[in-house]
Amino acid sequence: MDFNVKRLAADAGTFLSRAVQFTEEKLGQAEKTELDAHLENLLVRAENTKQWTERIMKQTEVLLQPNPNVRLEEFVYEKLEKKAPSRMNNHELLGQSMIESGNEFGPGTAYGNALIKCGETEKQIGGAERELIQSAAINFLTPFRNFLEGDFKTILKERKLLQVKRLDLDAAKTRLKKARVADARAAVSTNMNKPLLVSTEQELRMTQSEFDRQAEITRLLLEGVSSTHAHHLRCLNDFVEAQATYYAQCYQYMVDLQKQLGSFPSSFSNNNQSSVSGGASISVPTIPVSASLPNPSSGRSDSAASGGFHELRSSSVSRKARVLYDYDAASSSELSLLADEVIIVSSVPGMDSDWLMGERGSQKGKVPITYLELLN
Repeated sequence: MDFNVKRLAADAGTFLSRAVQFTEEKLGQAEKTELDAHLENLLVRAENTKQWTERIMKQTEVLLQPNPNVRLEEFVYEKLEKKAPSRMNNHELLGQSMIESGNEFGPGTAYGNALIKCGETEKQIGGAERELIQSAAINFLTPFRNFLEGDFKTILKERKLLQVKRLDLDAAKTRLKKARVADARAAVSTNMNKPLLVSTEQELRMTQSEFDRQAEITRLLLEGVSSTHAHHLRCLNDFVEAQATYYAQCYQYMVDLQKQLGSFPSSFSNNNQSSVSGGASISVPTIPVSASLPNPSSGRSDSAASGGFHELRSSSVSRKARVLYDYDAASSSELSLLADEVIIVSSVPGMDSDWLMGERGSQKGKVPITYLELLN
């Protein structure tokens, strides 16, 4: 019990001495031991590394998951050491909606089939996004987080201990200075021994040694930040590679989708075609869909001019024609078409030159000439 009381009293005295030294330094009434310039620079670099690592981590998390509520939920599950419930991402939700609507409209129709193909592509993009998030979490975010929660916390602990050792050193210097003044006064009046001065000098040597040892430990840890930068550089390369893979996959998926939609000409509108032509200055290569797809309102094509349509319009005869592409009627006056079927076409006076009257059994309606090939 006595030992504990003495230890407690000693600790209280040390704490009080540090508090007095710190307060006097702030008031400018006591000298402060300055760290060497190299150690100060290492401390500044470590603090900058910590701040920018936190900022990069935060923005990366926002990039990978823009929804703040989902990020908060994932954070809570992580702290509880539980697996977050699996949910579909935005691309997968969009793909699911497209597939369901395509099935509702009918996979046999051009629009329904196109919706299903677009939905499948969106789901592929969603899967690629999951791979990007997983790769970034393992190879990029986790090493950054390990630095903040591991190495940097150790640096903070040793830096705080260095501050304590510095206060002890400066307090010992102050006591030694006071002991020398008292010793000088005692030497004038009497020939007393100098036990206080000797013990104070021994205390200073001990605190100086402890301070130097802690400064070396802190310096070694701070110099390790260079290795952290090198490791984070490799992680950054991995993140860039994961992003490049993701965007390359997305581009390839969309190129493949463009090719598949080539068999559904009516799924493209004039707005889409004008936007494709208007974006000619974009350097990313695109598939010129509009160049290979007919449009009912685009005027006479070269194949129409050479296929006998001019002669058909100038006469009252009927001809057989093969349908080249599926066509969904836009109004009750038009006739829907299925690819490869054969219909009867004829010209009606006053009808637009891009259209003919088509017949399929008892069904009649306008059909675009660009979807037809006259048969002999």
